[in-house]
Amino acid sequence: MKSFGFLSFGHYGRGTGPYDPDAARALREAIEIAQGADELGVNGAYFRVHHFARQAASPMPLLSAIAATTKRIEVGTGVIDMRYENPLYLAEEAGALDLIADNRIALGISRGSPEPALRGYQAFGYTGSSDPRGADLARDKFDLFLRAIGGERVAEADPEQFGPGQRLRIEPHSPGLTDRIWWGSGTAATAEWVGRLGVNLMSSTLLTEANGGSFAEIQAAQIRAYRQAWKEAGHTRTPRVSVSRSIFPVLSKEDLWFAAPMGDQSRDQIGMIDGFVSTFGKTYSGDPDTLIAELKADVAIQEADTLMLTIPSQLGPEVNLRLLENFATHIAPALGWQPNTEGPTTGYPID
Repeated sequence: MKSFGFLSFGHYGRGTGPYDPDAARALREAIEIAQGADELGVNGAYFRVHHFARQAASPMPLLSAIAATTKRIEVGTGVIDMRYENPLYLAEEAGALDLIADNRIALGISRGSPEPALRGYQAFGYTGSSDPRGADLARDKFDLFLRAIGGERVAEADPEQFGPGQRLRIEPHSPGLTDRIWWGSGTAATAEWVGRLGVNLMSSTLLTEANGGSFAEIQAAQIRAYRQAWKEAGHTRTPRVSVSRSIFPVLSKEDLWFAAPMGDQSRDQIGMIDGFVSTFGKTYSGDPDTLIAELKADVAIQEADTLMLTIPSQLGPEVNLRLLENFATHIAPALGWQPNTEGPTTGYPID
């Protein structure tokens, strides 16, 4: 494990109590958690994106605020639902964010998970999908987005201003931005597609596959399929791979209180999501020695270079920074991690 960060789902409520922040407080606390994590040497601050829900939605204002007030930490998403996006406008935002962050971004993008709204992307004005889940919209838009951030001239210029036959690229342009884009994958087929495409792989605590193996085994197989496809496609850059886990180090009675409600989440779960039989990853909870042994035995964590810890963001900065500090101090070094002192790197070795 070369790096670890936190993944916030950005939940907020109505501001009725200490663990029920309203939207404004949730956003301010997200910035505070990221700033504290930066001081701890944590590598990344990543945020889920959901629409029509009391969670983080449009991520760019939040990520820009974090990028402008931190020094080293990578800022990103896990994941932006491409069905809801204008790809050229997103390319403009991504370019600006990458420049503000001094190339410290890791934008995870995907088709997205099921949303509270039925085909909510249609309410945003994006229609014409032939797939009931909008996957074709997401991939077509992603193709245009990648071409735009890569500097392709995607619009015809006004001939009265530029002369005939001229074309324009999206501005601002941030060179190398494509290297900092990730696609969120839940299946081996998608992982292989991502490898051929040549962007980084982001894998969550949910996989839309179930084959009798453990969650970690299924995920590790997907990562290996991705790496093999990357090699066969002949990409020269070294890719990055992240996985997400719910991990609660227990070093005090208070830590035990926060970790106790895990219940059946201490084992993998099989269920239906978005019409697919899916595997949900378990929650890790225990003392440092127990967690170190269990995480070393997690084959997907061993395959990846980046680990994202899902955090209970609604519990506030104090609880979450203690969780991150406990992991950074008592667990992560045994997994090969060292504190971040220089900012994110561009890639990691591939066999």
